[in-house]
Amino acid sequence: MTDGQNWWEDAVVYQVYPRSFADSNGDGVGDLAGVRSKLPYLADLGVDAIWLTPFYPSPLADGGYDVSDYCDVDPLLGTLADFDGLVKDASANGIRVVVDIVPNHCSAQHPLFQAALAAGPGSAERDWFIFRAGRTAPGGTPDSGTPDGELPPNNWLSAFGGPAWTRVPDGQWFLHLFDSTQPDFNWHNPEVPAFFADVLRFWLDRGVAGFRVDVANGLFKDPVLPDIAETATEYAPSAFRHRAELHELYPTWRAILDSYPAGEFPGSRTAIGEVWYDAPQTLAPYLLPGGLPQVFNFQLLQAPWEATALRAAVDDAIALAGGSRAPWVLGNHDVTRPVTRFGGAQAGRAAALLQLALPGSVYIYQGEELGLPEITDLPDAARQDPTFLRTGGTVPGRDGCRVPLPWSAASPAEPSWLPQPADWGSYSVETESADPDSYLSLYRAALRLRREHPALGPGALRWLESPADSLVFARDPGFIFAANLGTEALALPPRTAVLLASGPLSSDGAALPPDTAVWLSA
Repeated sequence: MTDGQNWWEDAVVYQVYPRSFADSNGDGVGDLAGVRSKLPYLADLGVDAIWLTPFYPSPLADGGYDVSDYCDVDPLLGTLADFDGLVKDASANGIRVVVDIVPNHCSAQHPLFQAALAAGPGSAERDWFIFRAGRTAPGGTPDSGTPDGELPPNNWLSAFGGPAWTRVPDGQWFLHLFDSTQPDFNWHNPEVPAFFADVLRFWLDRGVAGFRVDVANGLFKDPVLPDIAETATEYAPSAFRHRAELHELYPTWRAILDSYPAGEFPGSRTAIGEVWYDAPQTLAPYLLPGGLPQVFNFQLLQAPWEATALRAAVDDAIALAGGSRAPWVLGNHDVTRPVTRFGGAQAGRAAALLQLALPGSVYIYQGEELGLPEITDLPDAARQDPTFLRTGGTVPGRDGCRVPLPWSAASPAEPSWLPQPADWGSYSVETESADPDSYLSLYRAALRLRREHPALGPGALRWLESPADSLVFARDPGFIFAANLGTEALALPPRTAVLLASGPLSSDGAALPPDTAVWLSA
């Protein structure tokens, strides 16, 4: 990190899904004490920060993203004292802690929503959420004694399948863009932004370095609640995505972040928005001065393992904002793991070197450093993702990328909340730490070089002439990246040394085999 630069502009951030990271007490569920015990591992890996997905009290209808208390720790995962200890120990290891904030919706068991149900139509309590009368079916009549119809207020669908509305006993309907146990807040009610401003300050006062903002593109809804055209593009601006009101809200969050001292650890506070988008240009308003410090760019995550598509993904993101304000990701807790998505471990290793060579900041999802594949054969009875449950099993959901990490060669030694495959020990930290050619060894070497080499981190790149099925770029001073995505060997560009390769080179060291990447000293 150069002088005057924010730590997050070139940070390597490691995403921790606490229930699946490390289990400290043998109950099959990972916890904060488990995360705390593995801080030396993360420091040795070479990360600058960890992002904790929700660890708050929750009924776990959606893996913790159904929050019933925003200012506490779920008893299954520990206590506030455990959290404070984690932040303290992370700081001692030079690691910052970023936490997930879930502002679009809460759990139906949250006291605010329970109060809304009890208070009834027209109440101030209901105005915290989006309750509406229903529509009447053609030829039908409203329910006796209520103005509410028998159909949902509009045609919006849940991201998890089925309608985005659920009816309550008094006849009104409430909106939930996700599961029916996750009612959406009404962000046009000024009490809602005031509530979340207090939540931000609560965790900032406990020493967090920032927030990952869940559903950052979806908080505000058009008050008219119009139907959505059936031809609408997914993630395009709409009545419930990318509303202009967001860009009045986020500067107030930025002011809160900037009110904390940047001159001492953990440094300037950040917030990174989860903003799924139809085109990179849709991200532009989020990156205006004074708004969110960062938003994810999902270009690599959405691209196939094909050179033209990957080059376009890199160019689009750099043209928009660069990787410092729009960090690079290959995977997360919501998508198929990159090893499976890209077609195997060899391509996955090359993709890792691509991500870590790009300018700016990167996020690594737990297990990527081990080369974990997606688990596609989980028993139906074990699956817990509401997407699987709400679609009757037609959509497998996200459980396959959330299977707990294997730490021991004996894994699986104990039952876990999602079952580990019988061969999971071969991917374990213990096994891979002893293998100099393992996925883990590759990540450790890459992160060490990324920290040491003056060309890596923030800055620019320039593409070098190369065959259409390859990616070759230079970064100053003295660094070249090359990847072969074709079917024939690729001659290496002129270089003074090979710094790191994702796999073996040709026997004479002059060519790059297919699905292999290399870092070169120019």
